[in-house]
Amino acid sequence: MPKKLSNADMWPTLVQERLVEWGRCVNVQRLQQRITAADLCRRLGISEATLRRLERGDPGVGAGAYLNALLTLGMADEATPALKPELWRKAPGRRVRPTRQEQGATADADYF
Repeated sequence: MPKKLSNADMWPTLVQERLVEWGRCVNVQRLQQRITAADLCRRLGISEATLRRLERGDPGVGAGAYLNALLTLGMADEATPALKPELWRKAPGRRVRPTRQEQGATADADYF
């Protein structure tokens, strides 16, 4: 069964804008560094059709392909800065508890 392509209208505007920016960066840097599309495709392990979609900012292209292209062309740190550790580190001993309204009279209140 063929992969279902993503409809760009379903994605938030910010996501669409970032993907288009990343795609333009990949295209401009590839040309400035005089790397052919075929050569970059071999390095990334993707087809030329996927590279064309990536350079257009298509949201159907996997995030790994975008990040790999940015890294290969030397732009990963500028385009995707590392997250602050406090955003992803697990807070020890803290659980999210449902509010009293959420617990209410639902049968699943004791489940959590």
